[in-house]
Amino acid sequence: MSLHPEIAKILGTLPPPPPGPLNPDAMRAGEATQVPPLEDRLPLHAVEDATAVTPAGDIPIRIYTPADANAYGLLVYFHGGAFFLGSLDTHDHVARALAKETGHKVISVGYRLAPESAFPAGLEDCYGVVRWAAGHGDSLKWDGKNLAIAGDSSGGTFVAAVAAKARDDGFNRITHQVMFYPSLDLDFDEDRYPSMRENAVGYGLETAGLKPFNSFYLQNGADPADPLVSPIKRQDLTGLPAALIITAQHDPLRDEGELYGRRLEEAGVPVTVSRYAGAGHGFVQHFSWLPEYHRAFEETAAFLNTAPIKTEAGQ
Repeated sequence: MSLHPEIAKILGTLPPPPPGPLNPDAMRAGEATQVPPLEDRLPLHAVEDATAVTPAGDIPIRIYTPADANAYGLLVYFHGGAFFLGSLDTHDHVARALAKETGHKVISVGYRLAPESAFPAGLEDCYGVVRWAAGHGDSLKWDGKNLAIAGDSSGGTFVAAVAAKARDDGFNRITHQVMFYPSLDLDFDEDRYPSMRENAVGYGLETAGLKPFNSFYLQNGADPADPLVSPIKRQDLTGLPAALIITAQHDPLRDEGELYGRRLEEAGVPVTVSRYAGAGHGFVQHFSWLPEYHRAFEETAAFLNTAPIKTEAGQ
């Protein structure tokens, strides 16, 4: 299937990127102008800003309560943005949709960004909030069942890395991991995966842009050979939480996400890999208003509301 016509039409209207090196401040300011006003956002029972006090520091979070209930499953969400873009505001609509469709209380993490904060600051923030959520179950009205983590793009990188850190630390409360088109191999060797060549140009995220977009992270302490930076390089994947990996047909990162799913399956981890036809990288953030792509939230809900199956090593 070719690129979805609505996506192709919008991509065709975008101006070429400005010449010269990327400017994080200008790009963040541009993102901020795209955030819709509060009155235009999906209404929920409650949305509140808070602070999670963690060993990594005081982390800004936003808590989304979908409806009035006595108890909830918890979903901790890590936004994407190549480790230097994105915020609680730019991905507010994603967190709202996740809360509405899953019925879980969603905790979105305002983790520290590159280049201002060196690796592993952002990762430690994300992990710290997961541990904080587990430790504040009473105030969050956690039902004691699901404690899921989810993220898109570089947020998906953090999902895989947080799941690995938790397993190594003996913290076995995470029940599910959800990765939307994750970036799992940050050495960006275009010969490593066919999707790097097949989807190199014309689908939004381009293969040539991967290195400069991730350079702020990689030049500030993140080593692509480190499995916490490139989770696909981790040798032992046993005992990790059940996984849902959603990929996009026209994404350079498609094949590494799908390979990671196969490796998880080989390690005995319950896994679902779902490829969305006609989609490019970022479709959950930018094109979930299209019914066929909003289905990613519905698929996440179905996955989270299935009883998790833990491998023996994860007990």
